[in-house]
Amino acid sequence: MSVYVNTDIPADLADDALEALEVARDTGRVKKGTNETTKAIERGNAELVYVAEDVSPEEIVMHLPELADEKGIPVVFIETQDDVGHAAGLEVGSAAAAIVDAGEASDDVEDIADKVEDLD
Repeated sequence: MSVYVNTDIPADLADDALEALEVARDTGRVKKGTNETTKAIERGNAELVYVAEDVSPEEIVMHLPELADEKGIPVVFIETQDDVGHAAGLEVGSAAAAIVDAGEASDDVEDIADKVEDLD
């Protein structure tokens, strides 16, 4: 487990979170990549943040969990960058993503956020 991963996310919750990201991508708005995700968190626009666990060097995303925690935004740790990238609609991996407008996935995002907060 990477240094920045502070919560062990069960596989079924991670799968549900990736499905919600796909729905939000199609019916709402998502931010892709570390820089866009960082800006969404800082502006308080992010509803749910995704961070890949296999990022190297770790310093690229190390600031995201702490920043999101300061803003009260839940973070879901996903096993691979490929999973995050594909769910966000990219053909390549992405170290991070954020749901800014959940669209039709709003109920799912709220449910996932509650479950993630209960894990802490």
